[in-house]
Amino acid sequence: MSILTRLIPDRFVLMLLLTVAVAAVLPVTGQAAVYAGYGVSVAIFLLFFLHGLRLPRAEVIVAMKNWRLQGLIFAFTFAFMPLLGLAASQAPGGLLPHGLVIGLLFLGILPSTVQSAISYSSLAGGNIAASVMASALLNLAGIVMTPLLVALLIGADGGAAISSDTVIKILSILLLPFALGQIVQAWLGAWAQRNKSLLTLLDRSSIAIAVYVAFSSAVAGGKMQTLGWSVLAVLCAIILLMLVLSMLAAWGLGGLLGLPRADRISLLFAGSHKSIATGAPLAAILFAGPQAGIVILPALIYHQLQLVLSAPLASRLAKHAEA
Repeated sequence: MSILTRLIPDRFVLMLLLTVAVAAVLPVTGQAAVYAGYGVSVAIFLLFFLHGLRLPRAEVIVAMKNWRLQGLIFAFTFAFMPLLGLAASQAPGGLLPHGLVIGLLFLGILPSTVQSAISYSSLAGGNIAASVMASALLNLAGIVMTPLLVALLIGADGGAAISSDTVIKILSILLLPFALGQIVQAWLGAWAQRNKSLLTLLDRSSIAIAVYVAFSSAVAGGKMQTLGWSVLAVLCAIILLMLVLSMLAAWGLGGLLGLPRADRISLLFAGSHKSIATGAPLAAILFAGPQAGIVILPALIYHQLQLVLSAPLASRLAKHAEA
C-alpha cells in the first residue's frame, strides 16, 4: 500500500483511473450514451454551481491587491504554458495519434489545479493566501480563457467544436451556474462550509461522470484501441518533460524578477500545475464525441505526475527554508 500511495498520492486520481478502466471495459453506448451526455451537462452545471458557492468574493478582492504576483501567475498559466503545450504538440513528429497531439496542446491551455497547488505551496512555505486566490482566479478565468485559446490554437481543424452552440453551452452550464452560486452564497455559504466533505464528494463525482462518458465515447469510437504501450511511453515522457520544464521556468522566472521566496513557491506550484477538475468538463464541451476522451488523457497523466513530483519537491523546499 505504501508503494501505491507514493505512486498515486491522491485518492481522487485513483478514482479517475478506475473510472477510465471501467469505461474501457463497460463503455456506455447507443441510446444510453445520449442520456449519459445529458447527465454530463447536469453534472458540470452542479460542479460550477458549487465552485461559485464556495469562492468567497471578499478574499478575491484582497488577493487582487497583490497584482504583481497574481498577474505573473496568470501570464505564466495562459501565455507560457500554452506555448509549452504548443511546442510539445510539435515534438512527437508522427509518434503519437492526432488526438493525443491535440491533447498535449489542450493540456498547456488548462488553468491551474486548486487543491494540490495550495497544499504543496503550504507544505513548502509559500504564500498560502496568494496560492488560494491564484488557483481560484485561474479556474474562474479558465472558463473564458481556455475556450478562447482552444479556438485560437486548435480550432475546428484540430477537432474542437467551436460554434455558437459551444458558446451557449459555456454560458449556460459554466458561467450561469457559477454566477448563481455566487448569488446564493450569502444564504448557503455557511452551509457549504459545514458540509465540505459532501460537496467534495459531489465535485469529484461530477468530474468522474464527465471522464467516464468521454472515455466511453473514445472506446466506442475505436480511439483508445490505437494506444499501445510504446505510444503511452512516448506520451508519458513528453508530459514529464513538460512538467519539469514548467517547474524550472516558474522557479527561475520568480528568481529573475526578485520575488520573495514565498511568492516564488506560489508561482512554482500555481503556475506549473494543471486542473483535471476543469479540464474534464471543458473537454466534454469543446470536443465532440470520441475526441474528448483521448484529448483529456494527457491532462490525466500530467495531473498524476505533478502530484508525484510535487510532494518531494515541496518537502525539499521546506527543509531548505528551515536550514
